[in-house]
Amino acid sequence: MPRNGASFTPYGWAVCLWALVVAFQYGYHISVLNQIQAVLTCKGSIPNAFPATPRLSDCVPMSDITFSLLTSIFTVGGLAGSLVANLVMDSAGRQGSNRICAIFMTVGTALMGLSNSLYLLLIGRFLIGIGSGLGLCVGPIYLAEIAPTKISGSVGVLTQLAIVSGIMLTQVAGINLAAPGLWRYVFFLSFCLAVLQYLSSSMITESPAFLLRTGRLDEHKTAARRLWGNSIPSLASEESLLATEQPESTDTSTLDNVTVPQVFSMKEFRKPLAIVSSAMLAQQVSGVNAVLYYSNDILSKSLPDLGAYISLGITIVNVIMTFPPIILIDKLGRRHLLLISTAGQLVSLFFLGYGLDSGASSLSSISILTFVMSFAFGLGPIPFVIIPEVSPAHAVSALSSVALSLNWIVNFIVGLAFLPIRNFLSGGDMYKEGQVFYAFMVIFAASAAWLFSVYKPGVGI
Repeated sequence: MPRNGASFTPYGWAVCLWALVVAFQYGYHISVLNQIQAVLTCKGSIPNAFPATPRLSDCVPMSDITFSLLTSIFTVGGLAGSLVANLVMDSAGRQGSNRICAIFMTVGTALMGLSNSLYLLLIGRFLIGIGSGLGLCVGPIYLAEIAPTKISGSVGVLTQLAIVSGIMLTQVAGINLAAPGLWRYVFFLSFCLAVLQYLSSSMITESPAFLLRTGRLDEHKTAARRLWGNSIPSLASEESLLATEQPESTDTSTLDNVTVPQVFSMKEFRKPLAIVSSAMLAQQVSGVNAVLYYSNDILSKSLPDLGAYISLGITIVNVIMTFPPIILIDKLGRRHLLLISTAGQLVSLFFLGYGLDSGASSLSSISILTFVMSFAFGLGPIPFVIIPEVSPAHAVSALSSVALSLNWIVNFIVGLAFLPIRNFLSGGDMYKEGQVFYAFMVIFAASAAWLFSVYKPGVGI
């Protein structure tokens, strides 16, 4: 008998939407500084449409190196949030953890939007990173625990859809608000969304699975009915449901408090740890974030007039191609989508490198788009979906914390190393800049091989 109901109630869909806000905020803040970089750092030439105020300056002077620090500290905050995520989730619950994310987002965006100094900008972006790191751990788990059984995979893909939607919206907002003083409204939009999420949190139910594991059976029954209505499984035997979550031979307190060190030391967690780690590693070493970070720079020499438009097109394609997995994930299965996605990315990386090295600008443009399409089709959303599926219920918080911490670390390394590796391999030759993608292709192929060697789910998964 399935643990969850067959369908969401209208309230259940509202809870699902509420849980996706932090993932949207993460995507929003990945690229929030891209469009406003010039005006934020006092290098923009667009005149101010409004008179300057004595309290808020039009911009904050900083060098390229300083701006890089401001950009990357988001990743440092994300790692910090991921490292403590299991402790927060096990103590505050899923709903409570999302509320804490909203607090970090509220304070962080307020500091950035009202700041006249680099230090407050750094603190604000670091706090936003913490909220994002925690949110990327709790969000997929919360969705998996409230999702109706029949559409659990489709609901899980919504995390990636929220992320790419945030990336696209910040591009649009940045284009319209990239002016001295007006750049602050980019953060104000995020601030309003965070405040709304926090204020509405009192109306959001806790995850039924979390309530069940903590022995709050009456609250579990109420939450299940609110989320799934009459489609819930029989609740007459909650004790049997509780038994499926907690083996009789294991102490309940131990099940609810698996720590990160235990994940690495205990034999029972070796396989799920290998699966979630290989999935997150493959996602990042594919080089997708390097493409998203540096698409303008990658195409600037071969397409100096169209690079910015292709970058915008990439974000749009990223959103559009996240929809097919929502429909296909529970039909084709997770592993099949991963295979198609990985194959598409490897082929695209090869032709992207070849196109750049041969000066074939059209091939380069098409390859970079197909690369992002392939990523969005499988390797983008599925690692978030499978974390709660392959993790034992009593260890899902700790395993999620480990997986997302690895994701942040590799994300930071790839973003930091991409341009130096490209310059080293090309030796300054414009027609050798594609060689970096051959290197990523080899690394990605090795990590994908590891993923498929450990991730062999049964039929339907």
